[in-house]
Amino acid sequence: MDDKIEQTLRQLQRNRMTGYFAESREEVTGLLSKLLRPGETVGCGDSVTLEQLGVYDFLRNGDFVFLDKYREGLSPEEKRELYIKNFSADTFLTGTNAVTRDGRLFNIDGNGSRVAPMVYGPKQVIVVIGVNKIVGSVQEAVERARQVAAPLDAKRLGKNTPCAKLGRCVDCRHEQRICNDFVLITGNFDKNRFKIILVNETLGY
Repeated sequence: MDDKIEQTLRQLQRNRMTGYFAESREEVTGLLSKLLRPGETVGCGDSVTLEQLGVYDFLRNGDFVFLDKYREGLSPEEKRELYIKNFSADTFLTGTNAVTRDGRLFNIDGNGSRVAPMVYGPKQVIVVIGVNKIVGSVQEAVERARQVAAPLDAKRLGKNTPCAKLGRCVDCRHEQRICNDFVLITGNFDKNRFKIILVNETLGY
């Protein structure tokens, strides 16, 4: 484990968020098996990292009540209902746009369905992060989210925004803009609520 990872894990702990280290992606589902209880209700945020790691399939095939927002044929109303149910889930699983070396999480969201349950609601929040998302400061976190993550995500989602075409943020006012909610998590009242899994691989955007 290099100094950057060790420092980040230590600072997360100081900010009352429990940090875990996974040397490879294969270790992630093993950690999740220990952190999740059979039969519990699990929600999720939109995350390329979780998709790359096979976490959604792990939840579908496990002994969990999975609030699967990716289920085929969901209407907008049904998807909104799942978003609301995430607030009362036992666990909410998500990625993050950036984590600072002093142990803070930064995210940009389009409609708040990912960041809102991180801030309040579920009894446990598990955030899975590739080491490529470790940055030195909040300013770098914002820059990374706006100039790297958001343009790639807008393109993935088929948005017609300038960033999807240009590959960079121009602070647009487009109706399909996905940079609407800027949320910085610096700590937590309940030190057992946030579990952060840092994976020693490049994952997500």
